[in-house]
Amino acid sequence: MRAQKAFEEQYGKQPEHTAFTPYRICPIGAHSDHQLGKITGFAIDKGIHIAYSATPNGVVEISSLQFEKRAQWHVVSTPATKAGDWADHLRGATISLNERYPLRVGLCAVVDGELPIGGLSSSAAVIITFVTALAKLNGIVLTEPELITISKEAENKYVGVSCGKLDQSCEIYCKKDHLLYMDLLDDSLELIPKPSNMKNHAIAIFFSGVERTLTGSKFNMRVDECRSAAYALKAYAGMEYGKFDETHLRDVPREVYDKYKDKLPETWRLRAEHWYTEFERVEKGAQAWRRGDIEEFGRLSFESGYSSIYNWETGSPELKKMYEIMRATDGIYGGRFSGAGFKGCCMALIDPTFEESIKRKMTDEYTAAFPALKEKFSIHICHSADGVKLS
Repeated sequence: MRAQKAFEEQYGKQPEHTAFTPYRICPIGAHSDHQLGKITGFAIDKGIHIAYSATPNGVVEISSLQFEKRAQWHVVSTPATKAGDWADHLRGATISLNERYPLRVGLCAVVDGELPIGGLSSSAAVIITFVTALAKLNGIVLTEPELITISKEAENKYVGVSCGKLDQSCEIYCKKDHLLYMDLLDDSLELIPKPSNMKNHAIAIFFSGVERTLTGSKFNMRVDECRSAAYALKAYAGMEYGKFDETHLRDVPREVYDKYKDKLPETWRLRAEHWYTEFERVEKGAQAWRRGDIEEFGRLSFESGYSSIYNWETGSPELKKMYEIMRATDGIYGGRFSGAGFKGCCMALIDPTFEESIKRKMTDEYTAAFPALKEKFSIHICHSADGVKLS
C-alpha cells in the first residue's frame, strides 16, 4: 500500500493502523439527494487508503499523496475558518466529531487515493476514512447514521458545499454484488442482490484528464434553484411552505409541478424537470435490477446522463463528449458522468467481453477530440464492493 510506505518513509516507523473507504458511483439518482429524492449506487473496489498512528498530544498531522501541502491542527482547537486547502474537509470533520464526542487523541497520517480526483466522491471517502481513524484512536464507536451525518456536516457547514448524503450513504451501506436503493426522505434502504439471470457486467471509470472541485463550481447554485422551484410551486398551489431552507421538491407532488411548471422561470423548471424524472428513473431502475434486466437499467442510466446535461445543465465539454462516445460504443449497457459533472469522470456499466474494444474506441475518439489531454486520460475497470466497515 502506497500510503503505508509513504508513512514509513516520513515518520521512520510503521503505522499503527491502516483503513480503507471505497469510492462510489451513482448510475441513476444523480442531483436528487439534496431534495430528498431516491438514489441507486455501488461502492467500487478502488478508494481511499490511510496509514496512521496516534498522537497523544492531540495534534493532527496529515499529508496526502495527491496534494503537496501537509496540514496540521489540534483536535480541541481546530481553526473555525477554512484554510482553502484539501484538508478543510478534515478540519470540518474534526469539529463535527468533537462537538459530539470530546477528543483527546490526534493522529499522524498519510492518505492516498487509488483513482484520479473528480466525480467519485473522493472528498466524502477521505472524510469517512479520517473520521473512522480519529474515532478509533479516541475509543469512539460510531453508528452508520452518525458517520454519515458527521461527514456531511463537514462538507455543508465547513467547506460550504450543499451536498446531500448520497456519497456517504453509498460508501457506508453498499454491499458487493448488490444495488443500493435508498430513499433520502426517511433514509430507508434496500440492498438488492444481483439476480442469477443477470448478464455479467463490470464498472468502467473513464477519467477525462480534468480534475474538479465542487467549491467554486455551480453545484450550490443548482441546489438553490431546486429549492427556489419548490418554494414557488408551493406558493402557486397555496401550500404551506414553512421556512425557505426546509423546502424541498420532495414536498411538492408531481401533479402540482405538472400544473404550475409553466409559471416557473426556465432555469427553475429545468432543474425541477430533472428531479421529477430522475425520481421516476430510480424507481424503474430498481425494478429492472430486480428482474435482472441490465440492458434496461443501463438505458435508464443513459437517460439520467441526458437529463443531467439538458435539464440540470451541467457537464463539461470533456464529459459531454465522453458521454456521446459511450452511447455509441458496443458493449456499454449504460452510463453517465459521475458526480456533479463539472469535470472529473464518467462511469459505465459494461459487458466484460467488450472490455478491450471499449478501451480502444473510448481512447481513440476521446483523445482525438481533446489531444491535449492524451497523457492524462485514463480508463479503470472496477467491480462492486462492500462499504466501509465500522468496528
